[in-house]
Amino acid sequence: MARKLVAEVVGTFALVFLAVGAAVTGIQDLGGVGVALGFGLVLTFLVFAIGPVSGAHVNPAVTLAMMVGRKMSPKDGLSYMGAQVAGAIAGAFLLWLLVRQGVVDQTGGLGANSYGPATGGAVGAFILETTLTALFVMVILLVTEKGVPPVGTGLAIGAALTACHLVGVPLTGTSVNPARSIGPALFQGGDAINQLWLFILAPLLGGLVAVAVWRLIRPRPAG
Repeated sequence: MARKLVAEVVGTFALVFLAVGAAVTGIQDLGGVGVALGFGLVLTFLVFAIGPVSGAHVNPAVTLAMMVGRKMSPKDGLSYMGAQVAGAIAGAFLLWLLVRQGVVDQTGGLGANSYGPATGGAVGAFILETTLTALFVMVILLVTEKGVPPVGTGLAIGAALTACHLVGVPLTGTSVNPARSIGPALFQGGDAINQLWLFILAPLLGGLVAVAVWRLIRPRPAG
């Protein structure tokens, strides 16, 4: 279990530092498409790199779905979640440190998630984040079923996260991952902290919705 937890810490650190970092240091140059690709590419290489060790959840919503779907025990799942949040905080801290040293924060908020009139306020943002997370986690549950080629698994998961970010980046910055939201919000403070509840609850609810849909459409064993 220790190796799995270290993998989740390192993986979530990489997701926040590299993918959120792409937004912090380059969203004005890369645009939303570039940032979306950044998230997808990072998760793709994490699936291949640490997937054999921990499953590369790097996301409490994914871990919750695995727990509810009876693919892991609640005890292990809670440990995973703690590791993920720790990794996200470490990644956000390093980004914050770079900004303090003079790196220009092109997001103006350390890449923290937020909602406002463009999303229809909190209600619209909650619906958006729940839906995006449900679709993303559903893909993970389906492609990690037995019989799916490992190469296809990594590419499908990375593509799913990219697609979610293509929709969500202009609206909320795209969470679909409570740990990813917690890290930057802690260092940004202010509205990022005040709005953080939504980017924790909506993705977790989305994970539960994904389990319900997965149970309806998952492939059944032959015979």
